Amino acid sequence: MTGHETSRPLLDKIDARETALTCEAEQTRTRIDELTARLRELDEAIDHLQITRKTLISLTGEDDTEPTAPPPALPDHPAYQQILTVFADVDRPLRARDLCQALGLPIVSKNTENIRSKLKRLVSRGILIETEPGLFTQPRP
Repeated sequence: MTGHETSRPLLDKIDARETALTCEAEQTRTRIDELTARLRELDEAIDHLQITRKTLISLTGEDDTEPTAPPPALPDHPAYQQILTVFADVDRPLRARDLCQALGLPIVSKNTENIRSKLKRLVSRGILIETEPGLFTQPRP
């Protein structure tokens, strides 16, 4: 038996596998073409619906803007209202120490840390912003 005769079964298996893969690849290409055509149809239908929505809104005179979110809830403690009143009166960024002075509190560590904690809570709720570490202000529209 020659080397060519012993490798023939192996080459036949390779040919069979190549034929099977070629067939599968062609089926996949056909499926991709079908899916691409379907995707094109869906995109066109979406475009038509968007145009229809815009047309109806313009004919009825309604606004297509999203409803505005309700204002953030103020925590349940009168100190928060006092803090916001100070911000409304001074109309500038403040530090915890500045708020202690404005609220007539002694400037001691306990008071400034308490105020700073309240300021951070107001920031987390979106009522105030911290423009730089330790400096707080009301957001501007």
